[in-house]
Order: sequence, then C-alpha cells, then structure tokens
Amino acid sequence: MTVWDRPEPPTRPVLLDRERIVAAAIALADEGGLEAVSVRKVAARLDAGPMRLYRYISTKEELFDLMVDEVQAEILPEGQPVDWREALRVLAQRTRQATLRHEWLADLLGGRPTLGPNGLAVAEATLAAFDARTDVDTVMRAVETVSAYFIGAIRREIANLRAERTTGLSKHDWQRAHGPHVSTMLATGRFPALAKAVHDGTDVDAETSFETGLDWVLDAVATRLARPPM
Repeated sequence: MTVWDRPEPPTRPVLLDRERIVAAAIALADEGGLEAVSVRKVAARLDAGPMRLYRYISTKEELFDLMVDEVQAEILPEGQPVDWREALRVLAQRTRQATLRHEWLADLLGGRPTLGPNGLAVAEATLAAFDARTDVDTVMRAVETVSAYFIGAIRREIANLRAERTTGLSKHDWQRAHGPHVSTMLATGRFPALAKAVHDGTDVDAETSFETGLDWVLDAVATRLARPPM
C-alpha cells in the first residue's frame, strides 16, 4: 500500500494532516536542502510529537515522495498542450522553473517516477499530447530522451548555483580567478580545440543554454518521429 492509498488517522488532539506535514517539510527543504528535513524537524515545525508523524508517513522516503508530488502540481501544464513538442517543452520549462524555486528537487529528479496524483497528471498530460498514430514505445523513448536532457541541464545549473554560494564566487569571478592557469595551459599548444572554444566561443546565460539545447533535442526527436515505421 502506497502512502497515497493509506487513509489518514484522526487529527486530534493537535490538528495535523499530510498536507500540513508536507508543507512544513517543503519549507524546511527550501531553507536548507533535503538534509534539513527529518521527521523530528518537521514535527518541531508543527509543534507536534515526532511519533505522531509516523501515523501519517512511515519513512522519510515516503515524505520525499509526497514533497515531490506536491511540487509536481507546479509542473502540471495549465491547459492541455496542443501537440507533443509543446508538451515536452512545457514539461522541461516548468520542471526547470519549479526546481529553481525548490533547489532540493534537483536531488530527486531522474529516479523512479512518483505515483502521486499530481505526478500521474503530469505524465498523462505529456503522453496525451502525442499523435495516436505514434506507437507507445516510440512515445516513451521520446519522453525519456527529452527528460534525460533537461534533468541533466537542470542539475548542472543547480550545481553551479550551489558552487557560487559555497565559494562566494560568481561564474565570471571563478573564470577570472582561474584565468591565469587556463591561459598558461592553452599557451602550450596542447589543447587547440579547447583554446578555440575559450577564445572564440560565445558566453551565454543558463536560460539561453537550456532553451538552445532543448530546441536541438526536440528537433532530433521530431526527425525520428517523422520517419516511416519500420
């Protein structure tokens, strides 16, 4: 029985339910990451005894599942996308936006799918946008391919944001600090392709990089979907 199938116990003597528990856990995670979330800390935030929370959730992993599903409500498109390309673009963009609001989500993306109502609704909206003539295996590979791209891109962006906070250096500050070493290495002539990228490449922000990569992946998927069936 999953956490969504298990009925909630009575709320007395202290008003308590899974909605309040999840909201408190998300607030803690937004403030200090997943390491700031524990049953004891959530109970303290709610002014309740830790053992009471175990009547609503069995493990911390269940709590994480509930937290992810709650954020999935922010990812769910506002209307049914008109086609598969819009559906996958919306999924990628809204997942990135939700993760920028809740950085801890990056640590839980890419594993087994959550089975809560919001997660299932996101999956339904995405899959329903594909042409019924496209076989289900092709649809699943398309979704997996685009998801692999945006999950990796989001994790890289969050890792860079965390590095900025940890080191106190922005991206450009870090580049300037390491510039002398990189210049010395490139001057050896051993890395000509890298030197060209450093000297001639255009520096773009995280959103531009994300959107450009997303377009390229969607174009590749479109090419594959346009092929006649074997």
